Amino acid sequence: MSLAREVISALTARGITIAVAESLTGGLLIAELISVPGASAVVRGGVIAYDTRLKHSLLGVDADLLAEHGAVHPDVAAQMAEGVRVTCAVDGVLAGIGVATTGVAGPEPQDGHPVGTVFVAIASDRGTDVRKLALEGSRQAIREAVVTESLRQLQRILE
Repeated sequence: MSLAREVISALTARGITIAVAESLTGGLLIAELISVPGASAVVRGGVIAYDTRLKHSLLGVDADLLAEHGAVHPDVAAQMAEGVRVTCAVDGVLAGIGVATTGVAGPEPQDGHPVGTVFVAIASDRGTDVRKLALEGSRQAIREAVVTESLRQLQRILE
């Protein structure tokens, strides 16, 4: 069974909804989740906030934080994950889990961070967990690795 299928199955069994905020992955994570038949029962939606300004205007990331540290920062990832739960609320009910990806896929460093520096955040009512990844490879390989690592992180949380 694929990681995405396992995550969707676990979310469905627990009645937990999910929303995704993506930057460097540009929609790859939400696409992987919704490739699973039946995902519509738990996937609320997603936001691709590739432009740093959208992280503030759509997801509520603190503008001062972005100005001081840029988009590649653990607190930015955390606020993105928390913000997408709100952005994808339905009838005033937040998404049960918010996932966010932000980092540097390359080919050049960004905000003083080397290529492959990535932060993945998962937010729920239990709090927010942020993981730093140090990945190697091509731009596409890094983006795909972030999707895989995000799904693994979700799988661990849902076990």
